Amino acid sequence: MKDTINKNQFINWFRSNEQYKNNFSYEGLSALFDYLEEMEESTGEELDFDPVALCCEYSEYDSFEEFQEDYDGKELYPTLDDLEDYTTVIRIKNSDSFIIQQF
Repeated sequence: MKDTINKNQFINWFRSNEQYKNNFSYEGLSALFDYLEEMEESTGEELDFDPVALCCEYSEYDSFEEFQEDYDGKELYPTLDDLEDYTTVIRIKNSDSFIIQQF
């Protein structure tokens, strides 16, 4: 038994949940939804909506410098392009923010 959710339902679930509302920005949630939807289309497999798992698996950063501070990654990841060699990077349009798949 599965429910299909659209982008608005996805975003609203996070924004209205007291515990998880600060995990991603509105723009980040939109980018994450688009990424997950593209993944479903390319693999042909439906994903289960598991917001807790998404919060554990993905993190949003306001800047590359913020990421480098969290990961002590100035030497390992000198650029965002270098980071993309190690993990999934979901860039957020019209900003310096991005989401990574935790590693």
